[in-house]
Amino acid sequence: MMQFLYAMLLNLNYTAIFVLMMVESTVIPFPSEVVVPPAAYSAAAGNLNVVLVVVAATLGADVGAVINYAAGYYLGRPVMYRFAASRLGRLCLLSPEKLERSERYFNSHGMVATITGRLLPGIRQLISVPAGMAKMHFGKFLLYTTLGAGAWNCILAALGWYLHSIVPQHQLQSAIDTYSSHIQTVILIIAAVATLIIVARYLMRRSKAL
Repeated sequence: MMQFLYAMLLNLNYTAIFVLMMVESTVIPFPSEVVVPPAAYSAAAGNLNVVLVVVAATLGADVGAVINYAAGYYLGRPVMYRFAASRLGRLCLLSPEKLERSERYFNSHGMVATITGRLLPGIRQLISVPAGMAKMHFGKFLLYTTLGAGAWNCILAALGWYLHSIVPQHQLQSAIDTYSSHIQTVILIIAAVATLIIVARYLMRRSKAL
């Protein structure tokens, strides 16, 4: 399976981008950082269209997210936690602790977590499962997932496009790793600040109601 995915990475086209991002959006570990930035880098060289790269990546992420949502919705919490603790779940780098962390994030942030969760490492691939377990309205789930995945893919595409002008191709992956870690740090800070603002507003409204 992984050899097939890496072979697709070496021959990036819109179909490959869609399939790889669909896989990345399920519980199978395959980071989007190794898909979208190289595709955008190729687009900057004139081989692909960067808009279609983002569209294909976002549609793939949506399909993968829907698979996770359906699993959480129809299988339910007990089955999902048993799967996370199983050998197959471990092979997918899944664990009850990771699932619990994503569920806790969803419960703390509500439906908006399907947007913000798509931007956070360790949460991005699993946030759709608790949305399904909570029976979130599918239309809202798909809308929020598309917004979150689209925003993340735009960030990665912008990174790949920018790197084309300053980094030779043989140094691309190391540059992506460096810049991606910086981007994730900034996103974590923004998410933390946004969470503090939401909590502060909630506490203020609650104190006024008392």
